Amino acid sequence: MLLNVALVLGTFLFMEGVAWFTHKYVMHGFLWSWHRDHHNHHKGFFEINDLFAVVFSLTAISLIVTGVEIPEYRFLAWIGAGVTLYGIFYFLFHDIIVHRRVKLKIDTSGRYMQRIMRAHYIHHKVHTKEGAEAFGFLYAPKKYDKSVKDSTTNAKPKSTTA
Repeated sequence: MLLNVALVLGTFLFMEGVAWFTHKYVMHGFLWSWHRDHHNHHKGFFEINDLFAVVFSLTAISLIVTGVEIPEYRFLAWIGAGVTLYGIFYFLFHDIIVHRRVKLKIDTSGRYMQRIMRAHYIHHKVHTKEGAEAFGFLYAPKKYDKSVKDSTTNAKPKSTTA
């Protein structure tokens, strides 16, 4: 049981790296055509960018089904659960809290929330394939540790030394 929990949590943490890499090199790379509408104003609730969620969901479902159906690959179900858990957190933080795609009143005054929101808003100041920064979704470096309200006045935050 402890190994299963470790697989879920380890996969969850690993997924932030996968998401960062995918965001920087795939979404802002050869699949910019899917991601472009996320960086520009558009009408409607859904975005072409939502296809990435479908791809990650199908990956998680495939892992879970394989792990459940083939006993010697049972560990894949737990990895799929970690991918799913990351997807839930991604949806909550990115789509609901940061982009307000679902209108819920959520307190975002905490230091962590301010940091990831500022990093993401700075990422979205660039409306093109090149030139963006801050590709993470649930983690942002300390250099973004500044009030989100200040992000409208400075395109790039000053680095802080800790």
